[in-house]
Amino acid sequence: MRTLVHHIALLAALTAAAACNDDPSPIDGVKPTVSGVHGMPGAGGMGSNGMMKPPGPPAAPAIDLDSKDILARTDVATSVDVKHVLIGWKDLAAAYHGKIDPRAVGRTNEDAAKLAQDVLAQLKANPEKIDELVEKYSEDPGSKSGEPYTVEAKTGFVPEFKALALRLQPKEAGIVKTTYGYHVMERVPPPAPDPLESADILARPLATPPEPVSVQHVLIGWKDSPAAKQGGRVDPRASTRSKADADKLAQDTLAKLKGGADMVKLMKEVSEDPGSKDTGKAYDVQEDGQGPTAHFEQLAMRLKVGEIGLARTAYGWHVMKRVPPPPPDSLDSVDILKRPIAADKVKVKHILLNWKDNNAKDPKAVGRDRATLEKLVKDTVAKLQKGDKIEPLMAELSEDPGSAKDGKSYDVSPTAQLVPPFKNLSLRLKLNEVGVVKSDFGIHIIQRVE
Repeated sequence: MRTLVHHIALLAALTAAAACNDDPSPIDGVKPTVSGVHGMPGAGGMGSNGMMKPPGPPAAPAIDLDSKDILARTDVATSVDVKHVLIGWKDLAAAYHGKIDPRAVGRTNEDAAKLAQDVLAQLKANPEKIDELVEKYSEDPGSKSGEPYTVEAKTGFVPEFKALALRLQPKEAGIVKTTYGYHVMERVPPPAPDPLESADILARPLATPPEPVSVQHVLIGWKDSPAAKQGGRVDPRASTRSKADADKLAQDTLAKLKGGADMVKLMKEVSEDPGSKDTGKAYDVQEDGQGPTAHFEQLAMRLKVGEIGLARTAYGWHVMKRVPPPPPDSLDSVDILKRPIAADKVKVKHILLNWKDNNAKDPKAVGRDRATLEKLVKDTVAKLQKGDKIEPLMAELSEDPGSAKDGKSYDVSPTAQLVPPFKNLSLRLKLNEVGVVKSDFGIHIIQRVE
């Protein structure tokens, strides 16, 4: 599925890579990242929000090339940075909903295996060739940003990818198969921080337990940023801007904000984030430290309310201010949201509803005012609490195209890549209990089913 990251629609228009999984669910995906393994809201990449499994297995089994000696290790790192070359073959097209790299379309499983083994041999002979090999062979658009993926136990990658990454030694290469293809992977040093970043804030310990924060930001790109080099759609202002000019503009913007300038006004004047620049929108952020936007989350989670800082990602500079969280919606199940987490993993089903003044993309919502929405939500909750089955109501009412028709459930855990309000309510529900929460996508009526 594809959509939002920590539900940040923020870099939606900055990447043009094709998605391999095209179910447009409005709750799956929650973090601003380069398309590819991480995926972008409205742009997408492999699995849309971390290397989550696509909807189906490959049509034919892959050849077993896994680096079993590495995978058998018991010494597991807590955090590593890796780059990888993804190589697919034609039988994977079904799992990708037909959207597969053109190079893989005519490639057999055997050809893919041979190429993967050749790439691995080249890396073992010369680990410094990783960037050259990624650029030449990789079919993950996100890998071509030049930025590594940061992998931790909590990050939302498919298990096979994560298992190999966390067992690699520095500069070591290995291979593992997932439902996306063969991944020839090398552990690389973490990228050095940019000297202009707010190093003092980034060095702070994370609050325990970490909680979502709300931030506004001004995005400032440049013509040779990693996102631009991988073919992302760049704001016209950034397409002619040098890195030095971007550095100066970011520093000037930071100084203005620290001097008391109006954040919303500067967002409108300077920011290149299409998801927030015209509205002053704040984003809810949860840190998972993955890939090309790791510093966005890391800085956001360490800012104090009202504090301003500067972080660099593959998309450019983010001049960021932490703001108080928005007040709850009148329909939110505030009593449930105040509870401690009820379980580490749950399954939920939901009904997504909107009204004409809020995200009314579905025809059912276009003519619905807020008062009508509130009555519909309360009536629907009452039916569910009385014992009505949720699946028929999903089919009749829900505006989530990823689950409405088939009554699909979502797996939710504390580290799941889901928009924070949806996840926060889901994890606090008791079995069969029903609750309501608002996210950027609308009002969610959620029932825990497992």
